[in-house]
Amino acid sequence: MITPQEFTSRQDRLLAQCPENSVCVIPAATLVTRSRDTEYKFRQNSYFWYLTGFAEPDSVLLLSNHSRHPSCYRAMVCQAKDEHEEVWHGRRLGTQQALSQFNLDEAYESDQLAAVLDEWIDGHDHVFFALGEEAWAEQQVMASLQRLRSNPRKFAAPIHLSDPRPFLDEMRLFKSAAEIATMKAAAKMTSEAHARAMKFAHAGCYEYQLAAEIHHLIAMAGAHYPAYGTIVGSGENACILHYTENADQIDDGKLVLIDAGAEYQGYAADITRTFPVNGKFTDAQAKVYNIVLKAQEAAIALLKPGVTLGEANQASSKILVEGLIELGILNGSVEENLENQAYRAFYMHGLGHFLGLDVHDVGVYKIAGEDRPLKPGMVLTIEPGLYLPAHETIPEAYRGIGVRIEDNIVITAKGAEVITANVPKSIAAIEKLMSE
Repeated sequence: MITPQEFTSRQDRLLAQCPENSVCVIPAATLVTRSRDTEYKFRQNSYFWYLTGFAEPDSVLLLSNHSRHPSCYRAMVCQAKDEHEEVWHGRRLGTQQALSQFNLDEAYESDQLAAVLDEWIDGHDHVFFALGEEAWAEQQVMASLQRLRSNPRKFAAPIHLSDPRPFLDEMRLFKSAAEIATMKAAAKMTSEAHARAMKFAHAGCYEYQLAAEIHHLIAMAGAHYPAYGTIVGSGENACILHYTENADQIDDGKLVLIDAGAEYQGYAADITRTFPVNGKFTDAQAKVYNIVLKAQEAAIALLKPGVTLGEANQASSKILVEGLIELGILNGSVEENLENQAYRAFYMHGLGHFLGLDVHDVGVYKIAGEDRPLKPGMVLTIEPGLYLPAHETIPEAYRGIGVRIEDNIVITAKGAEVITANVPKSIAAIEKLMSE
């Protein structure tokens, strides 16, 4: 659990990176209509959540280091207490509780937002606000800037409008001990869900039934929803990277690729496993699977501070190319195929990505054009794959086989910790679990 003190510390760290006489305006998400008068289940804006841990929509966090305030002066605009609305749509925190719960200096109701923005932005040289992030709040901020600029005798409009996301992205890239503990909890429930799906799987079941097994377990464990659209691709469906129809019946002898993760207290897990629906790999399936597994293990073995994701990808790609040549899918030398990237026809995505509040989390992968060295506190996925379409150029035994294996890794001071290791991924371990 992330404490109120940690949220306050994050606000202080953000403002400390801003020039003197700055105001940060960080909006929450708003409700999105699903159909007519119903909304999608609310999901908070990740930046707002990172700084507040507040789950209500249509709120705004304000931070100022103006000389008229002591150090970090903070306020929040949030929904007013409303007995009628709360009967229909749920309880609201309200300004009085917000003051104490979030260590605020001021709290305002949502219908005051226009006046509050004018008051808070007036007299600051710098406004930090993320354009293109939350349209509802952007309209309000732009309108406020226009009012201030149109009346220079009354107001001192800011000179600079800047984006706070570069600061926040770098902060979010390095997870605290509390964040890592939360991500481990998300990884644990996701691991158990994948194992449950393996044990449920049988010839003739449907892709959506395996997705339901995943969703049931993570919901029972406390995750409000999956971190992204669950992928259950059987047979050649596994060769579609973001296949989410999950509609087909799974024939005996087919492989199933499941890419699914829980979102727990805002933080994502992201695991992929590939297994035979009947619990037994064929020789051809096993050959492709072991190539991907060997590539993943080689990449993970390299991970430690100072190593780059690019270096891990080189080691992983070399093994994939060697395997494709051995299977008769690629011709020529390993070096030639790596240089001309012929393997990209069967491995289209990257080796991994940062993981956190977003499943494809924020963070810069290159610095001055060079791959960024890994550092303790980073959390990322490692997920090589091979996708062999049912095409006449592919040897018949391997047509329609898609394999991806993905784990979540925390970079530590001494190396790397795989926090999703509880899901079986060797052929022997998978077959043993499914036979039970």
